[in-house]
Amino acid sequence: MEDTRKEELPPQHHRRVHYSGKYPKHFEEKYKELQPDKYGATLEKVRSKGSTPAGTHIPIMVQEILDFLQIQPGQQGLDCTLGYGGHSSAMLARLEHKGHLYATDVDPIESAKTKERLAKQGYGEDIFTVKLLNFANVDQLAAAVGPFNFVLADLGVSSMQLDNPERGFSYKTEGPLDLRMNPLKGIPAWKRLRQFSEDELTGMLEENADEPFAAEIARTIVRDIRQGVRIETTGALHQEVVKALQKVQVPDRKEAIKKSSARTFQALRIDINREFEVLYTLLEKLPYILAPGGRVAILTFHSGEDRLVKKAFKHFHQEGLYAEIADTVQRPSPEECFRNGRAKPAKLRWAVRADY
Repeated sequence: MEDTRKEELPPQHHRRVHYSGKYPKHFEEKYKELQPDKYGATLEKVRSKGSTPAGTHIPIMVQEILDFLQIQPGQQGLDCTLGYGGHSSAMLARLEHKGHLYATDVDPIESAKTKERLAKQGYGEDIFTVKLLNFANVDQLAAAVGPFNFVLADLGVSSMQLDNPERGFSYKTEGPLDLRMNPLKGIPAWKRLRQFSEDELTGMLEENADEPFAAEIARTIVRDIRQGVRIETTGALHQEVVKALQKVQVPDRKEAIKKSSARTFQALRIDINREFEVLYTLLEKLPYILAPGGRVAILTFHSGEDRLVKKAFKHFHQEGLYAEIADTVQRPSPEECFRNGRAKPAKLRWAVRADY
């Protein structure tokens, strides 16, 4: 009888796509950034110089957070902002495969990558569960799984989002002006810009980013949109800031443009993702999802966020729901700021749930 079985073919080798020049110019060509886990030596070399390797994220104030949370094996915890999973990995190590850590995130792209990365480290569904959920809805998760002994919320934007030009989070790289944490929901930032009046945009820039030249930037953007200028890319928005600050009297115009561009992108990102609203909702629900004696730590990166956290912690402390709250903010050490420049604006506050 004729043997009809197909001969097994050896796996084909696919050569990495090559690019012109010495270094790749486009993000999609940067094979190390797209697969950072394969290039550990390169990543460490970049980190040793005080930089964050593109495609990765360095967790901030890890030891300080662990010292406060006092995680014990067998406890149940929640990481409200999974991101690259640096904080989750550190908290999972403290659990010693006893208990459970839940993590939420609204970014379906990065959360799937992180879940796979941590699974390879041995953290499967028996100890670690990822939920594609806005942290404003943590009460739904607590209702299903029970209260948490420890909770962390890191409100910073993940470096992977900042570094990927397709996400539109930074003026430093050209890409679509999107800025959505979940690119499958809501409208991109370039559409949102068309909805603002000059007064509304001025107020948004002031409230969300404390932008000193909010009026000039808003006037320029709204005027240009009315005249048919298409502000649909990160570069186009950056040029609006450049134009707005041309006649402003500042000691260092280049530095002023750099900072105002960063603040403009920050303000628009906060608006697009309703970050203040969802943070307020989280803060209102936190005392009720914590177990008696449970601990919560929150990392903020903007004065508006920190004010909300401080006010909420103080309110619930006065109400008796929190037994103890941080008297002052804790900041990353100078050594950490040197190793990771993105840690500089971080502020850590914490609270302890009353024993009832």
